[in-house]
Parts: sequence; C-alpha cells; structure tokens
Amino acid sequence: MKCLITDAVYPGIAEELKKFMDVKTSDGKPLSKEEMIREIADADVLIMRVDPKIDRDVLDAAKNLKAIGVCAVGLNHVDLEYAKEKGIQVFNAPGLNANAVAELTISKMLDISRHTIPANQDVKVNHIWDKYKYVGRELRGKTLGVMGFGRIGRRVAELAKAFGMTIVAYDPFLKPEDFEREGAKGMGIDELIKVSDFISLHIPLTPETKDLFNKKSIAEMKDGAVVLNMSRGGIVNEQDMYEALCAGRIGGYAADVMENELAGSGLSGNDEFQSPLFSCDNFVISPHIGAQTVDASRDIGLHIIEKVKEVMNLK
Repeated sequence: MKCLITDAVYPGIAEELKKFMDVKTSDGKPLSKEEMIREIADADVLIMRVDPKIDRDVLDAAKNLKAIGVCAVGLNHVDLEYAKEKGIQVFNAPGLNANAVAELTISKMLDISRHTIPANQDVKVNHIWDKYKYVGRELRGKTLGVMGFGRIGRRVAELAKAFGMTIVAYDPFLKPEDFEREGAKGMGIDELIKVSDFISLHIPLTPETKDLFNKKSIAEMKDGAVVLNMSRGGIVNEQDMYEALCAGRIGGYAADVMENELAGSGLSGNDEFQSPLFSCDNFVISPHIGAQTVDASRDIGLHIIEKVKEVMNLK
C-alpha cells in the first residue's frame, strides 16, 4: 500500500503510517492540480488539507485510491459525490481546530478594537510614539453576533462572554433551546446583522452563503460594527467591503481568509498577492492560519491516523 501526504500536517502521521505502508510526502507544501494528478496515480491513501481541489480529473487519475483524510474541517474542495461513486471514503477532523480558530477570532477582535496593528507599525517602522493617536473601545458590553453556532462558533461565544459580551447567534440547524443552553439568543440573519457590534462568521461557503455580506447587508449593519471572517473568503464580497471601509460605513473587517487565497501560482510562486483591502487601516488579515497551532495540528493528526487505520483495516 502507498500513502501520499501533502501540505504541512502533523509529522506523526507519516511516522505512524510508515509502519503499515510506503509513505511519500510533498515536503510540507500543497501540490498543484497537475502535480496531484501525477503523484496520486498509485496512492491508496491521500492525506491533505484544502489544496488543490480534488475534482473528477484528480479522482479519475487515482486508480488505487481508497481513502482521503482531510486535516481540516471543510470538505468543499472535494467532489464528495464522485468520490462516493468511486468507493473512496472521505473523512475530516471536525471540531479539533475549534479552540485554535476561536482564539484567533478573539485576537482579531482585540486588534481591530485597540488598533494594535497600525500602532505597532507606527512605533517599529515609523518610529512614532503617539499614545493619543489610537483611542480604542472595549469588548465589554458589546453584542457579538455569531453566524454558525457549531464547535467553533460556540467556543468563540464562550470566550467572548469572559469579556462581558452579549451573544446572539444564527444557525439554521439549531432550536431556540440549543442557543439558550450556551447563554446565547438565537435569531435570523437579518436581525443579527442589525443588532451586532461584532459579527463573527463560522459558516461554510455554499451557493446560499456566497457574497452573503455585500453592499446591501453591510448597509444594514450598525455604525462602527466589525465583521470577522474565519470561515471562507467568498462569503464576503471584498469589493463591497472595501468600499464600505473607505466610506467609513463600518468599523472594520478582520479576516483569516480571502476569496482568491492562492492567487496566480499560489504558494509555490513568487508573484505577489494583492487586494484593494490592503490599503485600509481598519482591515486586518492573516494567511489562513486559524488551525495553525502545534496543539491543533497534533490533535487533528492523531484523529486522522485512527481514521486511516479504521478505513484501511490496519492493526
């Protein structure tokens, strides 16, 4: 048996699976679609994160593939129906990155509220020490709207309550009592957008959620409200958000994702990644590092190891 491991995943996965099969890694980098098609031809198991898309072309090239282990939560990059048709089991690691993503969400709430990023730039790069320039606001007493009240959303709410925030939440799969048990008030999207000082997105990218935050929905937000996107870039229309930030319509946009994250040749190229949003001081961005902690990587890796053993009947 052969296992192909791509992207930066927990090293213990390769160490453990080498006891049962030949393991080939991609030196901690995601493969391009062309590279994946070439490398996956004789693999029985694929371990990856979220790049590249595993579409029909890739699955047709995988003559021996029996299992795909995704070291992440989202599965929208895999053609699940075609994989099932070909008898390939696909599994992920739901919930194991919840605390890592939640802590990053809170970090960005604080960065936006206290202007820590531009203040750091002023001191370290511009050599300006002006404590009167940056007047922030506290999280205490503010309303946090959590869209998507799964493991990550609930953990964000739990941490936010320690700051004295009021929690409202939207999740189409939950009942009112489910929110109440977590100390939150459930409500629809339209109402949540209107009452929240901060809106934290933890929902999947689907045809229904694509461009959910656009010119119209942003116009309905409270003055000075902040959007936090730790989910998928396409949920926020970035041009509309840019125009809103430039106009001072809302307080800020903090994200860990962008719509075209692997621009050009992506992580393997030297081309620059650009966006009009980069010119906005009230825009804070990180390169999809929500689950990038030693702790989450280990927990996800151990889960994936056990799933591979179960699916491949390894003892």
